[in-house]
Amino acid sequence: MSDSDTGAGTPPTAAPERVSGETAVGPEAVSGGAALPAEALRIAAGYAFAGPALDLGALLWDGRCLPDAQIRIPLPMLNRHGLVAGATGTGKTKTLQLIAEQLSAQGVPVFLADVKGDMSGISAPGLPQEKVRARAEEVHQAWTPAGCPAEFLALGGLGHGIPVRATVTSFGPVLLSKVLQLNQTQEQSLGLIFHYADQKGLELFDLKDLRAVVAFLSSDEGKQELKGIGGLSTATAGVILRSLTAFEAQGMSPFFGEPEFDTGELLRTAPDGRGLVSVLELPEVQDRPQLFSTFLMWMLADLFHDLPEVGDVDRPKLVFFFDEAHLLFAGASKAFLESVTQTVRLIRSKGVGVFFVTQTPKDVPADVLAQLGNRVQHALRAFTPDDQKALKATVKTFPNSGYDLEEVLTALGIGEAVVTVMSEKGAPTPVAVTRLRAPRSLMGPLDTAALDRAVRESSLYGRYAQAVDRDSAYEKLTAREAARERAAAEAAPSSPSPGKAPATKGRPKEGTSVVEQVVASGVFKSLARSVGTQLGREITRSLFGTARRRR
Repeated sequence: MSDSDTGAGTPPTAAPERVSGETAVGPEAVSGGAALPAEALRIAAGYAFAGPALDLGALLWDGRCLPDAQIRIPLPMLNRHGLVAGATGTGKTKTLQLIAEQLSAQGVPVFLADVKGDMSGISAPGLPQEKVRARAEEVHQAWTPAGCPAEFLALGGLGHGIPVRATVTSFGPVLLSKVLQLNQTQEQSLGLIFHYADQKGLELFDLKDLRAVVAFLSSDEGKQELKGIGGLSTATAGVILRSLTAFEAQGMSPFFGEPEFDTGELLRTAPDGRGLVSVLELPEVQDRPQLFSTFLMWMLADLFHDLPEVGDVDRPKLVFFFDEAHLLFAGASKAFLESVTQTVRLIRSKGVGVFFVTQTPKDVPADVLAQLGNRVQHALRAFTPDDQKALKATVKTFPNSGYDLEEVLTALGIGEAVVTVMSEKGAPTPVAVTRLRAPRSLMGPLDTAALDRAVRESSLYGRYAQAVDRDSAYEKLTAREAARERAAAEAAPSSPSPGKAPATKGRPKEGTSVVEQVVASGVFKSLARSVGTQLGREITRSLFGTARRRR
């Protein structure tokens, strides 16, 4: 079954499908189970869970598919996080689809990042196809076509989907520094800028707001504002401004602004109780990998910031699939990686499971990898010395097993994977080479017309489709500058008419400074009242410096 398969077959009659959630029996009690080799029987016993679970496929042992030995993931263990890895074209996308549609069927919302643009088919029933029919028969899967309730999102509104935007102030200085590729000193300076804007009530909704605040704080007047909390050097301000300008020139402005997407929308279920699958379409921003990977981290951090602690739950509140995960970690600072690690570790107790999707486990830092309890490893290539090194490193990350994993991982076929998960008791299950089931939804993209229709009919369309531009830092600082210029113009001396005494009404007193004149002006007083209402109400920021203004 390849990533390009675009259909599914008719239900096989070889054996009934075991419905997830039924009490499973030990493999020795299953028809034909007694004939299993002893080692295969031991592996199968490790996956005979009593509670609700997701069915991945059937055990492969000694070159044979053993359909009586089903490989599963306990539903309550999905918030122990996971990794789906493998070389390009080995079936990772279909594995995501298989897991996502089973989660949805059990009432768990799912978030999928669709980098290649081929996941929209999850909302439509699969179509009959011989390859999928044969696979279903092979693993004893009673295949029937079924789509999932889905919501389609698009980063910044580029492409098909409900626009997903974030305000600059909510995105925060740490994530924005990574997107702008700032160094540690520049990141700290950007944090100071955010701190000032938070305190003074200068809302940073879009990039022009941030640019206006940076320009103000690097001016003679602005430098005085920062003296008490640290300064902003002209050189650093210049670097940040140039980075912002280049960022905007690359067409990045649409991703920042209002209305900001409420990540709580990802936690919804359909009226029939199935979990909603939120598909974030990313093909239009494939050439901006740092942007979309960091945006995914913002969504996860935003959820972490807002969700209450729930501890261990019978089923996750959300399972979040983080595709192209290596892009998030490439070139990341130590502080950034520490924040990722802490977020992943702590968000489990808020009922959210995170699956990182990448090519090899070495793409994920060791501290993050240590937090992942579930593994689905597709085939790896070993064509170069670096590939061989990565293969050996991957093998060392698995528990001991009866397989020669170096050989197995290079010989796996499409739609096959090495699996180990967390059991219901929280212990790792035996390593199981698995022939995976076929997804029941359409394995390919929806046609454009159907996708556009689904977007327009969404309940979120009216809320997020149209961008808005409220008064914020840019407008406030522009008004402040205009007031200063007017006050200066009013203070300029004029030549009185001969024989007339110069008028004094409305004129500043002799010796009054320009700053005093600005402060005395009506426009500035109005601005000061607006800013004063928020003075000292600094925004609470999370591990990444992200912030949420409650709606």
